[in-house]
Amino acid sequence: MTVLVRDFLPTDAAAWTRVVRAAMPYLVTTPEQVAFDLASAHPDERRRLLVAEEDGEIVAVARTGLAYESPEPGKAFCDPYTHPDRTGHGAGGLLLRTAEEHLAREGARTVYSWVLDTPSNRAFAEKRGYAPSRSAHFLRLDLAGGPLPSLPALPAGVELRSGADFADDPRPLFEADAEATADEPSDTPAELDDYEDWLRRTWRHPALDHELTSVVVVDGKVASFTAARTDGRTRYMSGMTGTVRAHRGRGLAKLAKTDSLLRARAAGYTDAYTGNDADNGPMLAINHWFGYEICATEVRHVRELG
Repeated sequence: MTVLVRDFLPTDAAAWTRVVRAAMPYLVTTPEQVAFDLASAHPDERRRLLVAEEDGEIVAVARTGLAYESPEPGKAFCDPYTHPDRTGHGAGGLLLRTAEEHLAREGARTVYSWVLDTPSNRAFAEKRGYAPSRSAHFLRLDLAGGPLPSLPALPAGVELRSGADFADDPRPLFEADAEATADEPSDTPAELDDYEDWLRRTWRHPALDHELTSVVVVDGKVASFTAARTDGRTRYMSGMTGTVRAHRGRGLAKLAKTDSLLRARAAGYTDAYTGNDADNGPMLAINHWFGYEICATEVRHVRELG
């Protein structure tokens, strides 16, 4: 059988989604989201979406580009996904090699890739020169049948709002997101300093549900938030939960998540997912308190391009 790698085409969106949903069922993935991510990519990212065809059928995909938001130049990413029924035919390796050649031409020196923590996936990465780095967990909560806490009485000066309440001016959410992102554990740290780029790629993302995004406001200013991403059907995912530095340790992230999960259940979503860096103890503790259970683990792998 012949495997061929090429660039993504708009007509590939449904096939891309099928592969990613099979390989990574813990993510929220839709055809609209795939096309949007490519169309809205920042020019400095040099993003490419690659697909691998086997006898005309798309069996594996990869997203790759430069970590342009990192203050350290030369960092890049490549995340290949192969349909579980089509592994072992060389598609993943060919995608990775094509991506590395692209990244090298764009000046990348270090490539990071998330790898599911299974013997076969780790062996695939290590065989190609990638060394394990930090870990992260995917967690799942049964929204349909599991218990959820009730909203507590709000202290004086504390309000709960939705992301939709900021439709006319989302800058306060951008500023809170930038501060929380700067403190998030990562081997490719990001600095959010471009409001227009954030509007285009985050605020207007088709998976971001403004109504289910919960925002805690203290004395009129954004203090904490949970960004909700959904597939419009049954899956809900906490895209990011963060609290600004001045209000950490007050339980506001838990308040935001409680509100968002209750909204999601009321809207008919049945499966809630989230992701946590393995070293982010406070957020893991919050999610375990809600009843989230780890359903998969990824290990970030890194390779220096020679």
